[in-house]
Amino acid sequence: MSAFRSHGRGHLNGPVVVIGTGVLGASIGLGLRGRGVPVFLSDPSPTNQAVAVDIGAGQPLDQLGDGAPELVVVAAPPDVTADVVARALADYPDSVVVDIASVKAAILAELGDRRADLTRYVGTHPMAGREKSGPVAARGELFTSMPWVVCPGPESSAAAVQTAHSLATDLGAVVSQFTADEHDEAVALVSHLPQVMSSLLASRLQGTPLHALSLAGNGLRDVTRIAASDPTLWVQILGGNAGKVVEILYGVREDLNRLIGTLEEPLAPGARLDLAQLISEGNAGQARIPGKHGGPPQAYSWLTVLVDDRPGQIAQLLTEIGEIGVNVEDLRLDHSSGQNVGMVELSVLPNKHDHLIEALNDRGWRVLQ
Repeated sequence: MSAFRSHGRGHLNGPVVVIGTGVLGASIGLGLRGRGVPVFLSDPSPTNQAVAVDIGAGQPLDQLGDGAPELVVVAAPPDVTADVVARALADYPDSVVVDIASVKAAILAELGDRRADLTRYVGTHPMAGREKSGPVAARGELFTSMPWVVCPGPESSAAAVQTAHSLATDLGAVVSQFTADEHDEAVALVSHLPQVMSSLLASRLQGTPLHALSLAGNGLRDVTRIAASDPTLWVQILGGNAGKVVEILYGVREDLNRLIGTLEEPLAPGARLDLAQLISEGNAGQARIPGKHGGPPQAYSWLTVLVDDRPGQIAQLLTEIGEIGVNVEDLRLDHSSGQNVGMVELSVLPNKHDHLIEALNDRGWRVLQ
């Protein structure tokens, strides 16, 4: 596995054909068009295609003419991606074809079974998206500084792999290269499992009385945020990567059984130690998540500032923090239940924590440590 970042002028000259004009396909079109690359769009939905054309993501495919595209990007749903890729490889015999589906091994295997020309095919996966769907939600800068995984197959030519890299770097992404199996194993843990756990937790809230939910804070909101995802898409993703996901869930099941057994007898000898170990294991795992800008994990110090719930307060707070000379590493917002105030949670470097609290207090801000 390798990772690198490319800056400066793009590498694709085009034309590029994008098949599928949802939020990702249309965003690819917008991003490439913004760099002067000619883009042509195709979508089974005439409405989606027309909207994508209207927002400037490209021209209709029937205007391509007789020239062969340099690249065909398949931005179709995972359950039909292999079909669309196979058709594109046949329709454009002189073009490189990539897909952007979120599962890779099953698509590669299906294309192999169809005896498709895999020298011109490269699987890729941009790790970017929005909570909204459709071309109207597209943004040309959607992939800027976001991970984009390139997964060459054993038969992928060097030229095809370079074209796939060029697509990602032209759009400002940070490129990593994995095998298809490595990719599916990684996303099963860092993407698919969080979705499952978030949905399972959120499902427990369905019959919860509203007065109980009124006690919810950022912890519950953070853990359940992605539970609002599109069910149809996730049926396809989980089905396509079921083998990798279920292996992780076996481990989760063992941990849950261990926890249940401990809590059934919380006063038994060793029970408290087992609970402490479980939480400590979570601490250790959380500490391995890469830090700011993908760098090494780094511990930050948090403080909370109370602000009046009126326009301009957060902007003023951040302006004054800049005047104090402290960089904000992260920021979260919450609201006090029953009071007309907001709570701005800030993380800073530990050696700036006390200085910032003192300086904000001197300026009249209400700070909670």
